[in-house]
Amino acid sequence: MTSTVPEKTLTPSTEVELSIGGMTCASCATRIEKKLNRMDGVTATVNFATEKAKVSYPDGVAVADLIATVEKTGYTAEEPLPPASSAGGEAESGPVAADGESVPLRQRLLVSLALSVPVVLMAMIPALQFDNWQWLSLTLAAPVVVWGAFPFHKAAWTNVRHGAATMDTLVSLGTLAALGWSVWALFFGHAGMPGMRHGFEFTISRSDGSSSIYLEAAAGVTTFILAGRYLEAKSKRKAGAALKALLELGAKDVSVLRGGKEVRIPVGQLAVGDRFVVRPGEKVATDGTVVAGSSAVDASMLTGESVPVDVTVGAAVTGATVNAGGRLVVEATRIGSDTQLARMARLVEDAQNGKAEVQRLADRISGVFVPVVLLIALGTLLAWLFVTGDATAAFTAAVAVLIIACPCALGLATPTALMVGTGRGAQLGILIKGPEVLESTRRVDTVVLDKTGTVTTGRMRLQDVFSAPEVDEEELLRLAGSLEHASEHPIAQAIAAGAIERAGGLPVPENFDSVAGLGVQGLVDGHAVLVGREELLRQWAIELPRELAEAKAAAEAEGRTAVAVAWDGEARGVLTVADAVKETSAAAVAELRRLGMRPVLLTGDNQAVAESVAKTVGIDEVIAEVLPHDKVDVIKRLQDEGRVVAMVGDGVNDAAALATADLGLAMGTGTDAAIEAGDLTLVRGDLRVAADAIRLSRKTLGTIKGNLFWAFGYNVAALPLAAAGMLNPMIAGAAMAFSSVFVVTNSLRLRSFK
Repeated sequence: MTSTVPEKTLTPSTEVELSIGGMTCASCATRIEKKLNRMDGVTATVNFATEKAKVSYPDGVAVADLIATVEKTGYTAEEPLPPASSAGGEAESGPVAADGESVPLRQRLLVSLALSVPVVLMAMIPALQFDNWQWLSLTLAAPVVVWGAFPFHKAAWTNVRHGAATMDTLVSLGTLAALGWSVWALFFGHAGMPGMRHGFEFTISRSDGSSSIYLEAAAGVTTFILAGRYLEAKSKRKAGAALKALLELGAKDVSVLRGGKEVRIPVGQLAVGDRFVVRPGEKVATDGTVVAGSSAVDASMLTGESVPVDVTVGAAVTGATVNAGGRLVVEATRIGSDTQLARMARLVEDAQNGKAEVQRLADRISGVFVPVVLLIALGTLLAWLFVTGDATAAFTAAVAVLIIACPCALGLATPTALMVGTGRGAQLGILIKGPEVLESTRRVDTVVLDKTGTVTTGRMRLQDVFSAPEVDEEELLRLAGSLEHASEHPIAQAIAAGAIERAGGLPVPENFDSVAGLGVQGLVDGHAVLVGREELLRQWAIELPRELAEAKAAAEAEGRTAVAVAWDGEARGVLTVADAVKETSAAAVAELRRLGMRPVLLTGDNQAVAESVAKTVGIDEVIAEVLPHDKVDVIKRLQDEGRVVAMVGDGVNDAAALATADLGLAMGTGTDAAIEAGDLTLVRGDLRVAADAIRLSRKTLGTIKGNLFWAFGYNVAALPLAAAGMLNPMIAGAAMAFSSVFVVTNSLRLRSFK
């Protein structure tokens, strides 16, 4: 573990990322952060969502010292895996490991639920209270409070040892006190007598604590809180998946040229200077320079550029891009952590770790609420002992304070609203990852839209056909489409598909030849046909007439790709190809404006293409020709201007920007990396769903706030009655049940969202 420490402490300030275990709420992260920051020269940021600590430490401090400090605080910490194994072991630690942790939590929840239901029913329905029913309740409730609530007891004990208190403390004390008092009442009081009944008395009066049991409250609270923790674990386990999705984009193995022969090796064994082969359809293994061959490379997943880039000898290519054309031989120039893909992975990781964790309302309030309740319970006990000298009455009142303050409805406030909201969202094509992303939706005032695959379809399509005088448009499409159908180039395929759609079947060319970087030529139905750039026609001494030249220039000014067609020595027409705008994008932009957001188009495409698309959908602000790291800079610049920014994107190139934005909305039709980096996923790929997602998120957040207000308001109102010894245990139980029913009913209103 410490073998790498000398290397890490050579510089005045070194950074390390630690995986933290044992955190149960945001206050745990705050406590670890404070402890680390108290070390001389150490600056730490602990992220509860990703379960990681980013620590900067000076010379003289070892990683082992940092780990020891975390462990002394009551949690666990581990060093990151070595670079050689990080790609394969990314899922071994941190949030992804939570998938395994949620399995025992789920088992604990299901067992507790099965045991608690009959306990609650027997306590609340007198008809079910047969002779000695209370002993069956004890048999069922004891495992729930002892085993089911064990994580709360363990966390509470850890907090006590370090002089802290959280919601775990209150849950543990309340459930154990309820169980303990119930056991005392059953064995030493009157509650264990045969024929004992729990009746509903909707009056406030002092009662004999020796005949009252609180088993339904102890078991119910435990089950409710376990349900909340399980839902939280499910949402947290995906926190590190964006980085994993990025790393998995790269090629796994590569054909390297060794002694004139191709040898298949894992990408990890590739060295700078190695030459490797990339066949059509294969991924480029790493960043490099083309030394032989020519092709078109689809880099849309990295750059957002919708048009594949033609490459030939001397051109630079990027790892993880796809060879869409001919065979290439590439010389590796960067490998491993130096590649563009690896740098993008680091961007996403930094953006996630640097993203401020939104403290849940319950955790923020509980920082004051828990200590206050404990003081009230202690004060109630002492006051009753001092005033009456009756230990039974004193303990009854103190336990009532803990029971009535136990956050039963609070445990349901967030999960139920989130379950209903996310369920309704799924029906509308919206996936909300967790409650922590909702608060940003109310403050968002700027929405940044990626172009390719978000506002547009992300697929090249034949747009306009300009034919020379006396040239039949169908004939033009038939001859051009025939040649292009034989080509693997994406633009050629778009023309061929459009020709088939508009002109029907295509003849088979008698011969076909691809001219690198210029186009294609061949013999079709006895005509010598040329399809490609204007330069290809000039090689055959063919010039475009004025009408076609003007049409070509106009199309290119709008950002479209223009392809010239000639046969038998004369120019016959111009075909234009472009990434088509989605039919619903203009309506979506209008809806986002109605929600009070300013739309911005952000893309890696050229300025002409971007402005043409923006004009079509009604966007005024355009930022074009940006690289992936530039997208992150744009988001940060907008945030520095005081704006709260939402980002909508679908490509790997958008992943870091989605993670950096205050709210990331990923198109579900895009890459896994973008989907995992986003806070909200729009499954249908319809931009109008982005507006629905904002509205649903805002409504869900409002419901959560309403639930929390009721849950805490109920506790605050009931505490004085409990402290005064005026709260009948059954009224407390009924009030707790009503509080839970109210919260659930309020959450169910989200099902009517349209």
